Amino acid sequence: MTVQTPNKAPVLQAMPPRAPLSMQAQDFAQAPTERHTTPAKQSSGWRLAVFGPALIGTAFLIYGLYGWLAGSGMTGLEWALLTMIGATFVWVTLSVSTVGVAVAGLLAREAHDARTHQDAAPIDVALLVPIYNEVPWDVFGNAAAMLDDLAQRSGAHSYTLFVLSDTRDDAIADQEWQAFRQLQSTAPPGIRVFYRRRAANTDKKVGNLVDWINGWGADFEAMLVLDADSLMTGRAIERLASELSRDPDAGLIQTFPVLIGARSVFARLQQFSNIAYGWLLAEGLALWARSEGNYWGHNAIIRTRAFAQSAGLPRLSKRGDLILSHDFVEAGLLRRAGWGVRFLPRVSGSYEETPATLIDYTLRDRRWCRGNLQHLRLLGTAGLHPVSRFHLLHGAVAYLLSPAWFVLLIFWSLLGKDAETNVIHYFNETNPLFPDWPPAMSHIDSAVFLVIMYAMLLTPKIAGAAIIAARPAATRAFGGHRAFLGAFLTEVALSIAYAPIMMIQQTKAVVRAALTRSEPWSPQRRDARGYPLRTLLAFHWIETVLGMMLVAGLAAGLISLWLIPIAFSLVMAVPLSALSGANFSRRAGLRMDSPNTLREPGIVTRAKKERALFKGLLEGPKVPAE
Repeated sequence: MTVQTPNKAPVLQAMPPRAPLSMQAQDFAQAPTERHTTPAKQSSGWRLAVFGPALIGTAFLIYGLYGWLAGSGMTGLEWALLTMIGATFVWVTLSVSTVGVAVAGLLAREAHDARTHQDAAPIDVALLVPIYNEVPWDVFGNAAAMLDDLAQRSGAHSYTLFVLSDTRDDAIADQEWQAFRQLQSTAPPGIRVFYRRRAANTDKKVGNLVDWINGWGADFEAMLVLDADSLMTGRAIERLASELSRDPDAGLIQTFPVLIGARSVFARLQQFSNIAYGWLLAEGLALWARSEGNYWGHNAIIRTRAFAQSAGLPRLSKRGDLILSHDFVEAGLLRRAGWGVRFLPRVSGSYEETPATLIDYTLRDRRWCRGNLQHLRLLGTAGLHPVSRFHLLHGAVAYLLSPAWFVLLIFWSLLGKDAETNVIHYFNETNPLFPDWPPAMSHIDSAVFLVIMYAMLLTPKIAGAAIIAARPAATRAFGGHRAFLGAFLTEVALSIAYAPIMMIQQTKAVVRAALTRSEPWSPQRRDARGYPLRTLLAFHWIETVLGMMLVAGLAAGLISLWLIPIAFSLVMAVPLSALSGANFSRRAGLRMDSPNTLREPGIVTRAKKERALFKGLLEGPKVPAE
């Protein structure tokens, strides 16, 4: 039907009778007094195994560097440099120790969150798909594939699909309505399909979900939140519903989405990394986080009443700033109220897409950066579990590391190759008129430092690759030993090449977040299209200039030769960015195949067919709206 709103264009919606469920903003200054109680799960040993080695390894590195720097006395600038190195290195070692815990858990056959297998009581689950100016045939094609696959399971639970549109473009909204009518008429028996387009997208995705909870949430025990590009098998959806039904203490259960649909070089790079190494980090996180897991905003099932009662988000400060990276905060609030937040990385059949180019990835990353840096303002929220605070801090530090690495790069460049090329003047406190030159970093010292840092950064990749290479069945899934080795080496080489560019772009994102109040938002481009040279030059001119400065320093003999890889990446930023959007060609020899590219999952194949059908419908004759 058509709903006329005051001073707004007509809004199309087809929704069931209202079933209101109140959702109020929480008080961050005071923890809730009445709390649900989740039994504690044994995790202290695994947490000690993660944080202990990370802190000890960082302490050894700092001690070694202190011994090198303190030869002629420590200055304030040297103390600052030492502190910055420690602050960056500890986060690298945390990733390494997380992988170590994952490997130890696998060897010990430890189940990170074992549950009993009794029959699950039936529950009503709402499948929520919030969208904003997305390609309608992609959204509804995915939905059709999921509903068909779900209907074949004949499970105990009941499902209702809600497409919750915040689309501002009337032409796209008209296509959404046509696609909805088609999906509603062809949906499997027993699965209802509804559509609602808001008159105003107040509070963006957060407000979209709150609007649904306030209007219809009381009828559903659980809501499974999906993104516009999410795709889940019926088996995965049924597994999540059953897990939530069996566990009365769980407020949220998050899956580990696997990347699909990669056609460009950059997307294939992300997809291979996600499948080959990401699972190991996910295993480690699930093992030590237990009921204090995190939420990534999609492909997760949530207990509706628990969420409504404990996860309402207030505005920040008197300026009324919206909490942007809401998912981390909502997970922390659920845990604060006593509900378990679980992470099940072994639930297969959970998929999402990834940006096709380096520029598209960076544009999305800017929004995430601004939201994650807000988490620093929320660390003092009353009643949060310590692990929830760590998740918030980690989300912010993930972006702050880039400017920290950038500052370290500047220091390293200015230190030069030896005392004669060192351009930093440290003045002695007792005699400030004469510069006191610190010890220069020798070629050997530079090499050792660089090897340590690269070894730590690559350890998660090497560990994941080693586990796959040691298992013939796993290697065959990647096309055999030779294909897997080639893909692994290609991924590592390209990751190293793109890392300095991402360092500069994330540094820019942090500066933008500090100096501006908003970030332009547009729907993610999910197809593999490159950018013209003018756009590439405008986007990457800073990296190019910095790279040329490093090259000049190298040519003049002023900078350590160990900076050549970084200088190469920066000066080649434009060509590398152009390469990122190139369509992936099997004839190129660098296939970077993974199990999902060699044997496409059935749900992905079905979704492609459904997308094509909806595209043909929507690009054909118009169906008048009722």
